[in-house]
Amino acid sequence: MRAEATPGGDDGGLTLDRLPDASDPVRVIRMEGLRFDRDAADVREPHRHDYHELLWLRAGHGEHLLDGRPIAVRPRSLTLIGRGQVHVFSRAEDIVGAAVQFGDEALLGGAAQRATPGWMLAGRGGLTVEVPEGEAGRLDSIIVALEAEAERPPDARSADLERHLLSVLLLWVERWHEDTRTERRDADDAEVQLHRRFAARLEDDFASHHDAAHYAGALGVPAAALSRALTHVTGRSTKELVTDRVMLEAARLLRFTDLTVQEVGHRTGFRDPLYFSRAFKRHHGEAPQAYRARVQGKSMDP
Repeated sequence: MRAEATPGGDDGGLTLDRLPDASDPVRVIRMEGLRFDRDAADVREPHRHDYHELLWLRAGHGEHLLDGRPIAVRPRSLTLIGRGQVHVFSRAEDIVGAAVQFGDEALLGGAAQRATPGWMLAGRGGLTVEVPEGEAGRLDSIIVALEAEAERPPDARSADLERHLLSVLLLWVERWHEDTRTERRDADDAEVQLHRRFAARLEDDFASHHDAAHYAGALGVPAAALSRALTHVTGRSTKELVTDRVMLEAARLLRFTDLTVQEVGHRTGFRDPLYFSRAFKRHHGEAPQAYRARVQGKSMDP
């Protein structure tokens, strides 16, 4: 289930998985009775994805880690993994399903544009939904069709067909996610839509802009209105969400790479290493080096 792996490089020693063909932004990998054991000699280490991945687990049991957060492997579950997240199976047995890997190119342009799942793939991500009973067959059929399109020689319609099939998958994920929300909101709720726009902008800008005013300006809304909307939807203010995203990235880099603390600070938008260390300690309760020593090789969850 491995894409092309690029160890080391600019990611501080963390393996970066890329799609094997840069000209083809969609790939489907089948899993039939796979087993993963952390004690096995050929087990994969934690790795980043340089693409998005929809992980469909029709059957099987175990656990995988996303940014160090444990997610149970359950039958009929779909997990959406965003570009840049750190993923690894800690243990799993009898896995049956498929991994749909796709680059941003597969989401942009054409009538499938509206399915671009920026809000679902932003920040911590790791959105997991349970596929309703009776829907697994339809899901499999779309994945089979997408796999066939990705494997056949491309023609003038190939890219649009891939986009539309991927659009169906992502819209189903969105529907199933919305159906299980404890506090239902109308799909056109203005605050929800603003949160999704904010999440997409945050992914682009978090390392260079830590100020809430930047995001309000970029989205064309008053800063107070943005913060109020985000608080209603997420329970967190604009500034808190920006800080959460910056510190999540810092924690990822400290745990999964060999970058120095100063380099991690620079990657996340801090010019002053001392200021970064103080900000990190305020957020995580301990200095960066102490955090690294405690969590490397462990889950980021308590």
